[in-house]
Amino acid sequence: MEIPYIVEPRADTGLANGKLGIWLFLASEVMLFGALFSTYIILRSGAQEWPHGELNVWLGMINTFILIGSSVTMVMAWASLKLNDFGKHRLYLIATFLLAGVFLVNKYFEYASHFAKGEGPWHNTFLAIYFTMTGLHALHIIGGMIVMGYFIGPGAKLWKKTPEQFTNRIEYTGLYWHFVDLVWIFLFPILYLL
Repeated sequence: MEIPYIVEPRADTGLANGKLGIWLFLASEVMLFGALFSTYIILRSGAQEWPHGELNVWLGMINTFILIGSSVTMVMAWASLKLNDFGKHRLYLIATFLLAGVFLVNKYFEYASHFAKGEGPWHNTFLAIYFTMTGLHALHIIGGMIVMGYFIGPGAKLWKKTPEQFTNRIEYTGLYWHFVDLVWIFLFPILYLL
């Protein structure tokens, strides 16, 4: 059975195929990060002592505000398309892409600082968890940037052919991006503050 791409919600699911697909994908991502958070809780509750103050809280907080800002610009990119303003959409999507890049640059400096002191994932359990969870999160940021880069570049041609389909794809990209930001909202207090 062939399942065509449609922009309107299907009668049987109440969702367009793309939206149903992204929600199913995000459900699998929730399970992945849920398993990592559960592992962190089990390891921390079973530890005799737990290191504190090894992370740069200020840099983590700056990154939190950067990602919150990128969520706002992502929503504005989608809203601009709904208002048929492709120019504003493009500016907001580029801003989201650049904010993601700034996040990764900050994360690079944070990682470099740890490695310069000889503190890698092998140093202790806390840093093993830190590098695993934040590294996986950074890979998700890179994945989002690849998709955004495509829609800033060659994928933007779809707007001229089928604007509704393009708008839907930006909405699905935004759902993914908000999930990535939400993961950081949990990672920051758990790793940096507790």
